[in-house]
Amino acid sequence: MTERKPPGVRFESWVEQQIRAAEERGDFAKLPGFGKPLPGDAHRPYDENWWVKEKMRREQISFLPPALALRKEAEDALAAAAGAGTEAQVRRIVEEINEKIAAALRMPPPGPPLQLAPFDVEEVLTSWRERRGGQEMA
Repeated sequence: MTERKPPGVRFESWVEQQIRAAEERGDFAKLPGFGKPLPGDAHRPYDENWWVKEKMRREQISFLPPALALRKEAEDALAAAAGAGTEAQVRRIVEEINEKIAAALRMPPPGPPLQLAPFDVEEVLTSWRERRGGQEMA
């Protein structure tokens, strides 16, 4: 005689059977982090993108809207120009960022306003010379 399914009780699906069998064998207990809470701050409100933010933090990836990314790149370029060893390096760094700024002004990127203008190469060079006491380093 075969056992019949009682009314209102579902048959266990193949996937559910596989999960149950793996649990019984202890396969899930061998996973890294088993039994530990998910990372995050329990005192903050739930953020459905927590895992994306955590991965970006772990892999040191950041994303800014194009206009903000260019502003950051411009700040980094000025810092690099200030630390450059020669006037030629300063000029190259400033001219490269100026090309990017000019392109963004011709076709503004989406997002917040750019609020940038190309840098005056001669002003940047003057500041660079003043910081170095007028001496160019080889």
